[in-house]
Amino acid sequence: MRTAIFPGSFNPFTIGHKSIVERGLKIFDRIVIAIGHNGNKPIGDDLVKRIETIRKIFESNYAVEVATYPGLTAEYARSVGACAILRGVRNITDFEYERNLADVNKNILGIDTVFLLSLPQYACISSSMVRELESFGHDVSDLLP
Repeated sequence: MRTAIFPGSFNPFTIGHKSIVERGLKIFDRIVIAIGHNGNKPIGDDLVKRIETIRKIFESNYAVEVATYPGLTAEYARSVGACAILRGVRNITDFEYERNLADVNKNILGIDTVFLLSLPQYACISSSMVRELESFGHDVSDLLP
């Protein structure tokens, strides 16, 4: 079984994230959506709600799991038997950042990263943008699954 992890903070999980998972399932047999503990991004008290929300989105798809993990992403990937890390790329800025992580994960920890380009209609959507719009009272429901 070919397993990939799709790591992130997913705060919130957007329609862009959902698209990457759905498209990734055409490549992998199983995807673990992995919410990591990134010191640069707040996890907050809503972690349980995030997990429940994502699980509900994929509740009828047994090929998708949701989990949290501490530590290095590549080490977590290895612990769940993943052959790759799945990442979505919206633009060149994302690519440059993700490429550096992919190089480290491959060269030091031995795991490949598979990049999927965002579909054009989702390229402008980020969790931080959704949070900001929401903080100013905008309805963001069309940006969330």
